[in-house]
Amino acid sequence: MADDSLQQRLTELEVRLTFIDDTVNALASADAELSMRLAALEDVIRGLRSELSALRTSQGHDPHSEPPPPHY
Repeated sequence: MADDSLQQRLTELEVRLTFIDDTVNALASADAELSMRLAALEDVIRGLRSELSALRTSQGHDPHSEPPPPHY
């Protein structure tokens, strides 16, 4: 009788471990996908910054060459 109870508890633990493993794998997959999406968004932002800088330069607008505001 004690062996049956021990076997049942062991089976329950194995089932729970299987669900935990599945959850960990799903989370790792989601994390990898989010990391790739974040890297892609960072690339887009870098490109947009570059385009904005090129637009400013082509229009002769360089914020570094502007005089400081009057309160300086």
